[in-house]
Amino acid sequence: MLYLLTLLSDGGDLFNLFRYITFRAGGAFLTSLLFAFAFGRPLIDVLRRTQGKGQPIRIDGPAGHMAKAGTPTMGGLLIVGAVLTSTLLWARLDNAYVLMVLFVTLGFALIGFADDYAKVRKQNTAGVSGKVRLAIGFTIAGLASWWAAMHHPEALTNQLAFPVFNELLLNLGILFVPFAMIVIVGAANAVNLTDGLDGLAIMPVMIAAGAFGVIAYAVGRTDFTEYLGVHYVPDTGEILVFTMGLIGGGLGFLWYNAPPAAVFMGDTGSLALGGGLGAIAVATKHEIVLSIVGGLFVVEALSVIIQVFYFKRTGRRVFLMAPVHHHYEKKGWSEPQIVIRFWIISLILAMIGLATLKLR
Repeated sequence: MLYLLTLLSDGGDLFNLFRYITFRAGGAFLTSLLFAFAFGRPLIDVLRRTQGKGQPIRIDGPAGHMAKAGTPTMGGLLIVGAVLTSTLLWARLDNAYVLMVLFVTLGFALIGFADDYAKVRKQNTAGVSGKVRLAIGFTIAGLASWWAAMHHPEALTNQLAFPVFNELLLNLGILFVPFAMIVIVGAANAVNLTDGLDGLAIMPVMIAAGAFGVIAYAVGRTDFTEYLGVHYVPDTGEILVFTMGLIGGGLGFLWYNAPPAAVFMGDTGSLALGGGLGAIAVATKHEIVLSIVGGLFVVEALSVIIQVFYFKRTGRRVFLMAPVHHHYEKKGWSEPQIVIRFWIISLILAMIGLATLKLR
């Protein structure tokens, strides 16, 4: 919205700053951060009053988690609200990729909100049926994937790009949209599975968002793509505004989510943020890089899949408890140890993912 101020510019005044993505990205970060600080405590108070007993705690979970009973959930509303406000203010709203990422983020936020509401109302961990969540999620992802495919440059339409081997493209044809749907839904649910300890999910999400903000900005500029040897995807640079808004809102949320958490992100936040990251990966043609940058989320999801599959086949467990962060809790690691070590791993993986831009 504020980009429209450039219409008042003669090319050498203050209004000209709004032409620059980096300036507007900085504005989005500050706006989102201030939004989270301003509305964080009031939102938590409202959630505490309306939810009563707060988020239900798994009775088969680590014993230490029972102390968290009564903590309100749906804190993802704070992050999504901050991201939406900052993006609408600072991003170009005629940008197809920004609209696509916002659509996915808000769509998955609604799925998560419905799930959180059902859990709180029923006071159990069942929530909305998994089949219903997946059906709606794949519908949203399908529309977004088709939209992205329609706006990708002709040379990249329906193509799968590979990191490191930057000239290699695999034409997926009609399979591109189903593939992209899996990326978006998979990312949403992987982040959702990671959100099990205070502060565990939000920092890796911010790290991944920072990495993909850099990627989006780079692949949206011909000078950068020529130097890095990656594929040029026009207009993706505007996604940097969204990712900086996410980081600002995430930092504001972390202020209240730091141990002991005053509020949980809930599915409202985890599904929205994971879906948003998946959508950015699809928009920038860096779906495979997402599995590197978001490697922690991949491992968390795989631990659940492996646990369920192995238990059904043998009646035994691979992990003491899944997702894998609970395994380390059962082994005696303290919650801060797990959270901070997982943050470190996420940062390392993000740096490796960014390094693929120049490995050629």
